[in-house]
Amino acid sequence: MKRIYASCLLAVSLAYVMLFNAGCASTYPTAGEVGAARGAAAGAIAGQAIGRNTKSTLIGVGVGAVGGAVLNDQRARQRGY
Repeated sequence: MKRIYASCLLAVSLAYVMLFNAGCASTYPTAGEVGAARGAAAGAIAGQAIGRNTKSTLIGVGVGAVGGAVLNDQRARQRGY
């Protein structure tokens, strides 16, 4: 019974947090967000290919996300968005 109660409490808490944060999100992603997502994906692939372990993959994700966000934001500024 305790396990069911804990599971229900966790599910309700997660739903609450997700719904609370959904109201704060913007409708359209910014250039930096799109660049971060693409950079993280590319960094994860490169990190796994180079290091072949989880640590390298996570480092690649971080570096790729930051690099992609900066590059895509800079491109958007140059284009006048």
